[in-house]
Amino acid sequence: MPADTALLVIDIQNDFCPGGALAVAEGDQIVSGINALMDEHSSVILTQDWHPAGHSSFASSHEGKGPYELTEMPYGPQVLWPDHCVIGSHGAAFHPDLRTDAAQMIVRKGFRPHIDSYSAFFENDRSTATGLHGYLQERGIRSLVLTGLATDFCVAYSALDAARLGYAVELHESLCRAIDLDGSLAAAKSQLRAAGVKIS
Repeated sequence: MPADTALLVIDIQNDFCPGGALAVAEGDQIVSGINALMDEHSSVILTQDWHPAGHSSFASSHEGKGPYELTEMPYGPQVLWPDHCVIGSHGAAFHPDLRTDAAQMIVRKGFRPHIDSYSAFFENDRSTATGLHGYLQERGIRSLVLTGLATDFCVAYSALDAARLGYAVELHESLCRAIDLDGSLAAAKSQLRAAGVKIS
């Protein structure tokens, strides 16, 4: 791959894999393929959901609310999730088979208690930056290849933000898995294509 292309691996963590608190079906089946893809890229970035206990996106933080219900936050609608990826927990750790040694950077997101963060670039208010864009600019990265979990949430949000920031973006669909909550996968793919993201 050209030196100005980076591989961005989204949230391959225990809680998003089978047996985890917010498991994505077959989430563990993409790990070996992602590991192999790392050999083709000189720049590899991993992201990690990293929530404090009692995070505002957890259904358990809202009396009378259950997982997957919607609530209104100051920054807009928010899906409420089961408690997951709590800082320092086994669930927050990367899947044990993921090659973390190949990464030059790990972006932790969602650590602010009162705002969720799907995208690798911005929190859910769409303006609070993670710092990833600045890092990529300093590295001279212009193109991104995305893989990971889940296609219709953190992967899609990251890809859409990357396209909006001017990167050429390719999403390896075979190396992603989706939650598909009430048609969210079809909606995400439609948005991705409209934004110019290549889905391969």
